[in-house]
Amino acid sequence: MEPVEEAALKGPTPRGWRAWTMKKKLIMFGGILAGIIALAIGLGVGLGVGLGGGGGGEDEEGGGETTTPPTSGNYTSAKWNPTAGTTWQIELLYPLNDTSVDVDVYDIDLFDNNRSTITALQDAGRKVICYFSAGSYENWRPDKDDFKKADLGSNLDGWPGEKWINISSPSIRSIMLGRLDLAKNKSCDGIDPDNVDGYDNSNGLGLTQADSINYMNWMANEAHARNMSIGLKNAGAIIPSVINNMQWSVNEQCAEYEECDTYAAFTQKNKPVFHIEYPKGDDTNNNLSVSSSEKESACTFTGSGNFSTVIKNMDLDNWIETC
Repeated sequence: MEPVEEAALKGPTPRGWRAWTMKKKLIMFGGILAGIIALAIGLGVGLGVGLGGGGGGEDEEGGGETTTPPTSGNYTSAKWNPTAGTTWQIELLYPLNDTSVDVDVYDIDLFDNNRSTITALQDAGRKVICYFSAGSYENWRPDKDDFKKADLGSNLDGWPGEKWINISSPSIRSIMLGRLDLAKNKSCDGIDPDNVDGYDNSNGLGLTQADSINYMNWMANEAHARNMSIGLKNAGAIIPSVINNMQWSVNEQCAEYEECDTYAAFTQKNKPVFHIEYPKGDDTNNNLSVSSSEKESACTFTGSGNFSTVIKNMDLDNWIETC
């Protein structure tokens, strides 16, 4: 596939796996089905978030029955609530090819893995988080033709074929409902929606923190309605406004950038921070161990004992070290 022309972006330089600039791509109904339930109790009125239902279909084609989880104010409850310190592995470069890592949770690509892979992990006592990009268009995904040109913003710097998307668009949310249905029908225990911090980049759409807050709370309610849990990927600025609806954080490089105190808001609520550090840098991906000093830098920070830290290659293949 020919790479698209890179936009001249002025926002913060992307970091982590999303900033990896190797040319190989790694993994990488006409509106929102939602309603508002007004509950009048005494003199107060509480608003609950309406949850969209899934369409027909079965197996891995989307659709399927949804359930309405219990609500508490504007937040909904998850079926699976992992605790701080839960162990994990993340592999996104290719379909999962190594299940020998003895951890509680595997984070794998939604599109690249089939249901049998996921259920085999679950039969072995693991939970499975399914990764997809919730904030960008990727021109190699099977649903790429569903995206409208009007909903596409600037290119993601260094990622040919990816563009920021208008996360407030009913059309975009309809596409994401389809992805949630796919995750449900593949039996994912939870979802890892990436690129929800467009507000922190030159996105070409005027996206704001308020947009991301609304989007993540909406997506959490939709995930919970499908009996799946959800986490916040990076996006530290919006943690206070969404943490009650999130079951975990997935963070890249908070030790390197001295930001782990921001994400400790999760562990203080006994929710995991699935934390990744990349000591080898952008261009080195191999099976060699990192140095003792690199490991200490990745693993030693205030509150590090409560984080679920893994050391990975930037390409997020199956190589892993733990603290």
